[in-house]
Amino acid sequence: MNRPARFKKTDVTRALKGAAAAGAKVSRVEIGGDGQLVLVLDDPARQEAPSPVSAYDAWRAKRDARTS
Repeated sequence: MNRPARFKKTDVTRALKGAAAAGAKVSRVEIGGDGQLVLVLDDPARQEAPSPVSAYDAWRAKRDARTS
């Protein structure tokens, strides 16, 4: 009692190629129980900016790297 696949590898490939052609970067693909494909895109605006390093932290990192 096999049932037909709800999605195929070609469906996922086609969706990823379409996103790439549109200039979007896909972080992951979610496949629902009903075969629905959901592409989760990277949002550059939501990425956290690197925290600024204080002069003390920079000095301490340099000192600790030198001693080991």
